[in-house]
Amino acid sequence: MNLIFLGPPGAGKGTHAKMLSEKYEFTQLAAGDILRRNIKEGTKLGALAKDVIARGELVSDDLVNDMMFEEIKVLKIAKGFIFDGYPRTIGQAEALEKFLAKENIPLAAVVNFDASEAVLVDRLGGRRLCAVTGKIYHVRNMPPKKEGICDCHGQPLVIRKDDEPATILNRLKVYHESTKPLIEFYRKKGLLHDVPADGDAASVQKVLEKLFEKIR
Repeated sequence: MNLIFLGPPGAGKGTHAKMLSEKYEFTQLAAGDILRRNIKEGTKLGALAKDVIARGELVSDDLVNDMMFEEIKVLKIAKGFIFDGYPRTIGQAEALEKFLAKENIPLAAVVNFDASEAVLVDRLGGRRLCAVTGKIYHVRNMPPKKEGICDCHGQPLVIRKDDEPATILNRLKVYHESTKPLIEFYRKKGLLHDVPADGDAASVQKVLEKLFEKIR
C-alpha cells in the first residue's frame, strides 16, 4: 500500500509516518531527510542541491523530483511506502503521478492531516531537537526525562530555526500558498482522506488504523 501524507508543518505527518512504517513495515520517504542525506553523501543530485542552497535559492521541483524518483528506484519496496513532505507543489504532484504510472506503482490514498493553526503553532514552538541523532522532543507532549537534555546522549537539546516563532508563521504562509492546493488536486482524483489531527498522537493513530483497514 503506497500513500502520500499531506498537511501543514506540525500536523504530525513525520511522527505518524514513522509509527505506521514501523507497524506495517512500510518505507518512509521523508523528502527533507533524503535531501539532507544526498547533500551529506555528496551524490550528484546532492551536489547540485548544495550549490542551489549556497546561492540562497530554493531547490527546484525538478531536482526534488529526481531525488525522490531515484530513491524509489533503488529501494526494494515490498509492503509499500509513505511519502512524507512530498509532493509540496502541483508541479511535483503532476510529475510524481506520471512517474508512478510509468513504473506501474499504484497510489492507494492521500491522507490529509487537518490541524488548526493554534495547535500547529503550539506544537512547533515546543519542539526540541537532539543535534546528534535528529530525534525530536516536545516540551509538553514528548518531553525528555531531564528537561532540556537528550535521553540518549546527554547533550543539550536545541530549537531548530524552523521552529522559531517568526519562522513558524512564515512556514504556515508558504504552506497555504504552495502546498494547500494539493488537497483539492487529490480530492478531485478521489484519493483524499481527511484526518482530524488536533488530538494527541494516540488518538490520531486510532483514526489512521481504521482508515487503513478501510483502504486495504
